[in-house]
Amino acid sequence: MADVRFSSVRKGYGAVEVIPELDLTIEDGSFTVLVGPSGCGKSTLLRMIAGLEEVTAGTITIGGEDVTHRDPSERGIAMVFQSYALYPHMTVADNIGFGLKLSGLPKDEVAKRVADAAAILQLDKLLERKPRQLSGGQRQRVAIGRAIVRKPKVFLFDEPLSNLDAALRAQMRVELAELHTRIGATMVYVTHDQVEAMTMADRIVVLNGGRIEQAGAPMDLYRAPATPFVAGFIGSPRMNFLEGQAAKALGGDLVGIRPEHLDISAASGLWQGRLRHAEHLGSETLSYVDVEGVGSMTVKTEGEVSVAPNQLVYLSPREGQLHVFNAGKRTRT
Repeated sequence: MADVRFSSVRKGYGAVEVIPELDLTIEDGSFTVLVGPSGCGKSTLLRMIAGLEEVTAGTITIGGEDVTHRDPSERGIAMVFQSYALYPHMTVADNIGFGLKLSGLPKDEVAKRVADAAAILQLDKLLERKPRQLSGGQRQRVAIGRAIVRKPKVFLFDEPLSNLDAALRAQMRVELAELHTRIGATMVYVTHDQVEAMTMADRIVVLNGGRIEQAGAPMDLYRAPATPFVAGFIGSPRMNFLEGQAAKALGGDLVGIRPEHLDISAASGLWQGRLRHAEHLGSETLSYVDVEGVGSMTVKTEGEVSVAPNQLVYLSPREGQLHVFNAGKRTRT
């Protein structure tokens, strides 16, 4: 295991600067998720750790060793990609152990590492199968097993769940979090999906235009987003925002309130509006309300809510749940 440090790192392609000067420490043993929209620089950062992208300026260290100009094979990392990249003619066991065989490791050591990884990933009964006989989740576990057997200092994951359906993604999120707990390795995970970030990470780094908007524990970012960008990116459904006079009346240039922190009533409340649409999801209801002088707002309510389209309703924020932003920074709740 090892920490990863970016010191004054920049990345550019000619005149195009993708990563302005950036400093970041990924703690030893952490599960750190780099999250942000397409083009924010998260995959570029991961690939610079791996040595697949050259650093324009600055240094990257892994476990205190400068690896800025080392080849990928010399960095002590293992990477799991979005595509499984399994050899179709090989068994699960051969796919997992192939890299070790190429490195000249003795057969008995290869077999032991493959067996250990298979046990961790619940693949021990599938070792003689070919990739075509596996589900998408099982194939991804084989790809992860191929990384585990190398015993790297750092695991790198580049959107590994993107090719799975919703149910398998949910299952694999749990399995990856449990894997991190069992082996305690440093893991760096890239995704555009804030749900993946919130459910797996012990530390999230939110990126925007190659810059770090905020870094911290998932619930810290949820409760106290530093900027409107973080406030809008973390949380599902996304935060409601008030601007103009509605925001000024509450002391800010911009004021945010999460859908789950709004109460809806047919009797009274701070804001009046009409229900445009409601999504009844069983355990919760999402109500979309056109609020006078504010615009569209989303309300997330537990259980079922008896509301009808075009019904007059009132919304009220819960005490202490307004996020007030001035000059692009959070000033108070």
